[in-house]
Amino acid sequence: MNYQAPTSLDAAVDILAGAKGDCRILAGGTDLLVRMHSDMADPDTVLDIKRIDSLRTISQEDGGWRIGAAVPAAEMGENDGLVADWPGVVEAANLIGSTQIQGRCTIAGNLCNASPAADSVPALVAAEAVARVVGPDGIRDIPVEEVPEGPGKTSLKPGELVASIFLPARPERSGDAYLRFIPRTEMDIAVVGCGISLTLDASGNCVAARVALGAVAPTVILVPEAAEALVGTSVDEDALAKLAAACSAAAKPIDDKRGTAEYRVHMAGVLARRAAVIAKKRAGGAA
Repeated sequence: MNYQAPTSLDAAVDILAGAKGDCRILAGGTDLLVRMHSDMADPDTVLDIKRIDSLRTISQEDGGWRIGAAVPAAEMGENDGLVADWPGVVEAANLIGSTQIQGRCTIAGNLCNASPAADSVPALVAAEAVARVVGPDGIRDIPVEEVPEGPGKTSLKPGELVASIFLPARPERSGDAYLRFIPRTEMDIAVVGCGISLTLDASGNCVAARVALGAVAPTVILVPEAAEALVGTSVDEDALAKLAAACSAAAKPIDDKRGTAEYRVHMAGVLARRAAVIAKKRAGGAA
């Protein structure tokens, strides 16, 4: 196996584009190293991006936040400004694995692992996050939801990697939240996950919303019908009921050992309702 640890993004792209055979990116390594240890992956080249300074920073940009691809989830939780603006995203990132795992895992890795049950991805989709993709043909910015194409499969072209995730400026009177259901109390894979971001006007009515579900389809899904159920309302009981129904209708899960499809459909609505209440409160809305 060939191990490479470049110190610049350009060098990383050159290595990735020129690598022969299977080349895997190592950001936190919390998925890749487990797969290698379990003989589920045997890459010809491991490209370690942790020594690239620009990928190890959280910075403010255009009123929002740019999070480098090698920033551990734990560091996100230590950034007071990021937590204040996007608490749901940070909470989702800090549900990945254990405390020890969070010291290594990254939201870019969580995204590119392309698991339908990835915890950070529904929250990122709800926040309208953008992935910065760098490759031999230059830089392109794409919505986070366009990166995964199916379990373990992404839209990244040969030689491309996700260099950072951008969270846009949070509008006034807005809030976000992420909730999941797991079989155990911690350190398990989501049966269902739901991320919601919404904005209220001065009267407390919802003027914009995004709702995303995880673990109920081959990829994390954006549910515009669920957002429409909230917009124009005070996020009251009637709106919450319509939100829950829209999320349950959008869920197309499978049966597995963690839960039946029927249960996941039900829980999609339950979690959406609860997440919306939290997001509304964080936006300054009345309980």
